[in-house]
Amino acid sequence: MRMRKKKWADPYLEAHQDYIFENPIDYKGKWKQILNCERLHLEIGMGKGSYLIQMASMYPDEGWIGMEKDRSAAAVAARAKLEGDGNTSNNRMIAGDARNILDWFEDGEVDVIHLNFSDPWPKKKYQKRRLSSSEFLKIYRTILSEHGQILMKTDNQDLFEDSVLYFQENGFILTDFSVNYRRNEHPEDAITEYESKFMAEGMPIYRLCAVDTQKNGDLR
Repeated sequence: MRMRKKKWADPYLEAHQDYIFENPIDYKGKWKQILNCERLHLEIGMGKGSYLIQMASMYPDEGWIGMEKDRSAAAVAARAKLEGDGNTSNNRMIAGDARNILDWFEDGEVDVIHLNFSDPWPKKKYQKRRLSSSEFLKIYRTILSEHGQILMKTDNQDLFEDSVLYFQENGFILTDFSVNYRRNEHPEDAITEYESKFMAEGMPIYRLCAVDTQKNGDLR
């Protein structure tokens, strides 16, 4: 469900460009230095930012960047962080489209990419827009480090099954795979707003971890 446009979003984003960027090209290759970390995470499609904010707090020694192309959602996420605990030492946000990632991240700069409850784009003519599609996997491959991972969670079975094929067809191997991820609690992993709702309704959560065999050799 897309968020209704908020009139205050654009002014808020403009007023907080030191935290949430629209075109952070000057930061390319410098993210680990800026966030003072050795391990860099990138959440693509962060929505209102609950996952990113929780994970940045849970893992203060690691760097966290959230990306969201919906400007209203991005503004909500930034406000939640800045007006919440306000600790931005290990995290930043980007209000922008994932198709521009190569302009903002250096080759091999990102260690973990997180895809949480992405838009499933069920109609066939729009499926190339899926954040787990072959088009995006080729982009992710460039910015992932040698031992980089892609972590994906979704409530949508069709998206999950299709995504498994996308990963396999593009030279990724699944190192973890679950069709009911929340059956046993995983305290090391923050629960998103959507995930909490689905868990309350007893819906299964699909989750996978993928690594690139082209960078890690044949792991099979």
